[in-house]
Amino acid sequence: MNISFIGGGNMASALIGGLVAQGFDASGIRVVDVSLETREALLARHPVRTYAAIDAEAVDSSVIVLAVKPQQLREVAASLAPLLRQQLVISIAAGVRAEDLSRWLGGYRQLVRSMPNTPAMVSAGMSGLYALPEVAQAQRKQAETVLQAVGATLWLDDESRMDGVTAVSGSGPAYVFYFMEAMQAAATELGFSTQEARTLTLQTFLGAAKLASQSEEDAALLRARVTSKGGTTERALSYMEDEAVKTSIVQAIHAAAGRSRELGDALGKE
Repeated sequence: MNISFIGGGNMASALIGGLVAQGFDASGIRVVDVSLETREALLARHPVRTYAAIDAEAVDSSVIVLAVKPQQLREVAASLAPLLRQQLVISIAAGVRAEDLSRWLGGYRQLVRSMPNTPAMVSAGMSGLYALPEVAQAQRKQAETVLQAVGATLWLDDESRMDGVTAVSGSGPAYVFYFMEAMQAAATELGFSTQEARTLTLQTFLGAAKLASQSEEDAALLRARVTSKGGTTERALSYMEDEAVKTSIVQAIHAAAGRSRELGDALGKE
């Protein structure tokens, strides 16, 4: 499998690094990016082939990954459409639906849409995947190979569920960072230095996530097990319940899913 990346930014770089770390031959990777600086930065890390523009040689691969901003995707599709044969095209452009991309590509149907998140940059990402019906099983495996190089994957049978993936895991790291901000702020107010507050918070998140990932128990049960009656944890959680923190988080994620639908509608009208 040879792979062409259209766009060489952070997510493309993360995917390339993940693939190479798993033994993929970097010489089988092509990257198209208009920025000389971006191309040089990639070449400094991996012996990939780079191109300044889309042409037949640049996309002479079995898999093409579209890793550009959503607003750039229609223009990229116009350049790519005449060069497509039977390659698998994977789009990681947020918000652009597969049917709209297919239309921009002149009806091309070997398309997989994916929504990775930023922890992919440290090979701990989560990616939702949706394939058009015309995508063969072997091509679905190719898509998994690419996205699993930077983390876990989840196949969706209905593309509308991608709005939920966007709201939960796509935007999710920001919710975690927001909670971390609050914990670090509280720690400094309790007399810890900035570095001490950071260490306390980071290790708590790392440890809790690891504990949850290695347990078959539901998060609610894990939470209950560290909440002694009349203790400090119960006091904190009772305060959060009184302030409707959990309800607010759920409502916020629904709001994010709604915004994802709005953006998809808007991009599809272009």
